Amino acid sequence: MTPLLAIENADRYVGGAYLVFLLLLLIYVAIMAAKLQRIQRELSSLAELADRPGSKSAAEPDVSRLREREIESAREGARR
Repeated sequence: MTPLLAIENADRYVGGAYLVFLLLLLIYVAIMAAKLQRIQRELSSLAELADRPGSKSAAEPDVSRLREREIESAREGARR
C-alpha cells in the first residue's frame, strides 16, 4: 500500500508544478507586453519628432547623407 500512497501524493506536486509553470509563463508574457508597449510609445514619439517641419533631418538631408557615406567608408576601411 505504501507505493500507492506515494503516487497519490505525487499528483499534488505535479499539479503544483504545472501551476507554477503557468504562473511564470503569464508573468513573462506580461513583461514582454509591457516592453512592447513602451517601445511602441517611444517609436511613435520619434516619428512625431521626425515629421515636424523644423526638425534637423527634414531641414538638412545632405548632412545625413554625408554622415552615412562617412560611416560606410569607415566600415569598408575596417574590412580591409
